[in-house]
Amino acid sequence: MQKKSNVYQMAIIGVMAAVICILGPLSIPIGVVPISFTNLAIYFVLYTLGMKKGTISYIIYMLIGFVGVPVFSGFTGGPSKLLGPTGGYIIGFIFMALIAGFFIDVFFDKWYLCFVGMVLGTAVCYVFGTIWLSYQTNISISAAFAAGVIPFIPGDLAKILIATFIGSKIRKQLIRANLF
Repeated sequence: MQKKSNVYQMAIIGVMAAVICILGPLSIPIGVVPISFTNLAIYFVLYTLGMKKGTISYIIYMLIGFVGVPVFSGFTGGPSKLLGPTGGYIIGFIFMALIAGFFIDVFFDKWYLCFVGMVLGTAVCYVFGTIWLSYQTNISISAAFAAGVIPFIPGDLAKILIATFIGSKIRKQLIRANLF
C-alpha cells in the first residue's frame, strides 16, 4: 500500500508541475519583466497539493526550464533565463510557494489569512526579483522596483483574489473526495 501511495504522490506532483509548465509560458511582454501566469498557477498548485508538495512541484518546473525546455515566460528556457534579469523572480517563487503554502495549509478555511499569506509570499518574491533585476541591469533598486513591481501589483492582487476563492473551493472538494 505504501508504494502505491508514493507512486500516487509522485504522479500528482508531476501533473501539477506540468500544469505550471503549461501556464508559466503564457505571458504579456510589457518590458524587461513580463506579466506572467506562473504565480497564479503556483497558488492553485498550493491549494491542490499543500506547501511541501506544491513547492516541490514548482522546483521541478524550475529545473525543467533550467535545462532548456521553454516553460518560462514567453516560451523561453535555459540557464540564461534563470541567470538573466528576471531570474530573481523565478527563484523568489520558491519562497513565495513556501510562505503562501504555509498559510494555505494552516488557514485554508480562513480566506483572509490565505490572502495575507499569498500577499506576503508575493512580497518576498518581489524583494528577490527587485534585487536581482537591479544587479543584472545595473539600475538602482528604486528603478528596479518601479519596473519590476509597481506595474504588477494590481494584476497580482487580482490573481491572489481569484486563487483565494477558487483555490479554497478546490481544496474543499479534494478533502470531501478524500484526495487531500
